[in-house]
Amino acid sequence: MAEEIARNSHLASTVLKTLSDDERSQALQKINKGLLASKNEILQANRKDMDSAIKNGLSPSLIKRLDLSKNGKFDSMCEGVLDVAKLDDPLNKVTLATKLDDGLNLYRLTCPVGVLLIIFESRPEVIANITALAIKSGNAAILKGGKESLETFKVLADVINHILAEETKVPKNAIQLISTRGEVSDLLKQDRYIDLVIPRGSNALVRNIKDNTKIPVLGHADDKLSSWL
Repeated sequence: MAEEIARNSHLASTVLKTLSDDERSQALQKINKGLLASKNEILQANRKDMDSAIKNGLSPSLIKRLDLSKNGKFDSMCEGVLDVAKLDDPLNKVTLATKLDDGLNLYRLTCPVGVLLIIFESRPEVIANITALAIKSGNAAILKGGKESLETFKVLADVINHILAEETKVPKNAIQLISTRGEVSDLLKQDRYIDLVIPRGSNALVRNIKDNTKIPVLGHADDKLSSWL
């Protein structure tokens, strides 16, 4: 199962990196519209996560982070997707030019990483943020969020994948969602297909990821964000 997820992401990344900036940006505009059209469905799923969090006695601060319905958070999430779409194309930028000899110049260009495995906290809006950034930069992404937001994540992923498959040139498997620690452990072995792991959580999480994979890890430690466990 993990190998299939990783392989599908890899195949999607080979297509995604060939798309133009206009095609990638248009996909984000479609996602923005799709999220807005599915607002009620997404907020209903978010309410389930909220009710479960309250029932399980989670902290008020965590419950507040889960809530997409207050303070314009949902609309801000959607607007953020458009903001990324409007950014300049991050690919094929010359970041270094060196003359090696007469008529021989060396250039360093920005390019997609490939497949990203990203583990993050319970903020449900993060899936939209990461999706936008990944597609804009030509990368496929496998996402593992906190279990407290699972219902919201599922609906967001369904909406995004439907839009990608039906209305854009971005492959559906460019963005995939996983939900368990076991899947993370198995995916950490898929160094043939996954190019970079980005864990956002506790120091222990980052160390554990680094100790259990041959894939390069870009760690971001935050002791308050360990809900993936």
